[in-house]
Amino acid sequence: MTADPNRIPVIIGVGQVNDRPDDPMEGLDSVGLMAEAIRKADADAGGGWLERCDWLANVQQIAFRGMDVLTLLPQQLGITPATRIEKPPYGDAPIQLISDAANAVTSGEASVCIACGGEALRTAAKRPQGGGSLFGNAAMVAADVQQRYGLTAPQDIYPLYENATRAAWGQSLDEAKAESGRIWEKMSEVAADAEGAWIKKPRKADEIVTPTADNRPLSFPYTKLQVANSSVNQGAAVIVTSLATARAAGVDESRLVYIGAGAQAYEAEEPLERDSFTGTPAMDVSLEKALEENHLSAGEMDYIELYSCFPVVPKMARRSLGVGDDQPLTVHGGLTFGGGPLGNYMMHATAAMVGKLRAGGGKGLLYGNGGYCTHHHTLVLSSEPVEGVSFPQHYRFDAEADARRGPIPANDQTYEGPAEIETYTVFHSREGDPTGGTIVALTPDRRRVVAKVTGEDAATIAFLTDGKTEPVGTSGRIEKDGETLYWRAG
Repeated sequence: MTADPNRIPVIIGVGQVNDRPDDPMEGLDSVGLMAEAIRKADADAGGGWLERCDWLANVQQIAFRGMDVLTLLPQQLGITPATRIEKPPYGDAPIQLISDAANAVTSGEASVCIACGGEALRTAAKRPQGGGSLFGNAAMVAADVQQRYGLTAPQDIYPLYENATRAAWGQSLDEAKAESGRIWEKMSEVAADAEGAWIKKPRKADEIVTPTADNRPLSFPYTKLQVANSSVNQGAAVIVTSLATARAAGVDESRLVYIGAGAQAYEAEEPLERDSFTGTPAMDVSLEKALEENHLSAGEMDYIELYSCFPVVPKMARRSLGVGDDQPLTVHGGLTFGGGPLGNYMMHATAAMVGKLRAGGGKGLLYGNGGYCTHHHTLVLSSEPVEGVSFPQHYRFDAEADARRGPIPANDQTYEGPAEIETYTVFHSREGDPTGGTIVALTPDRRRVVAKVTGEDAATIAFLTDGKTEPVGTSGRIEKDGETLYWRAG
């Protein structure tokens, strides 16, 4: 039985823009970046699609406080879509929007969908009316215990996963750093040739993982070249419609990219309420169910984009998929080199994936991660229709992730006594000096406790960072001073 072309979603146009003004007052703001990217996507699709757009969705921007994108963007484009959607700025949002667009066109809710995003963080930082909080005022909304112990931003949380997984995988510190370096080196090489990438200078692995004056250490074990580069002005857009609509408009079939099934699952919003830091069931379910729903295996993917805000994310994802680090895990260059416009990176990755599939055919997998390893969405794209997939599609698989989750340790911030390190990180000043650390520990009866290491405790900081002994699993004591818990070695 031939599939109904009205129930087959396709991407017909993509657009990207990088804005590098010498004068920040002449640069595009976030809405301007979105509008320009949409115009490029319209031209890529052959033109004439903007006035047909009845579904417009964007990833929330934060570069300019109070900017009403849902009003300003349609005004700039001169369009009046019946549906207007804005998603929070999480890394999974762009490909979730593409899954939503696929559902909208195949259910008859919409005919032509545009998904987009843009961040003018580089420009906003230099303008009086710009400068939105980089992490959405994360320090203000974090739980009290996170604020007290310095776990308020992504660069504070992701090292907890990095250090825990290193120990769980049986890697030494040098081995873990070498893996990060290999993955990031390949990403820099991809970015050098990627149309929409921000940084086009390839970097060697040792250069990426070694702290220097120009590559300062952040939260251990990460350096500046291993984290998302948010100092960018970037926008990207994708146009989705049905195969029937595309054919009726005369779109060249060789330029169509077919949308496969997506899969999404979430972890608890609070990072200290996870079952462990050695992996994430929601990530595993998202990746596995996306392949299962598309009746494919990881080995059948010609191209892969694994979200790369911090090295531990693609490290965990590649293990879940069973793929090595001897191949590029990106088509756009990753968030360090391709550019990290907060929640909108995966829109750029989608545009790059579309280019790859148009040029060489095949299938591509897109995996996005948002929050603190919290939100996960995976999507398959193909140069040919994906067999056995029907739309509209239900893509939420939280129940499956819940079923895999182990017991969640109770948080106890009153405990004093013996404990062992579950995971940890060490913080550094802009000059590269250690300013202290945070230990996440488990009591003998498996309660979770968070404790501080002072910057003056040079012996403990050295133990945590020199790689001579694996700190995870070692014993110490929790002691209280005032309202704060401290870690004491031995």
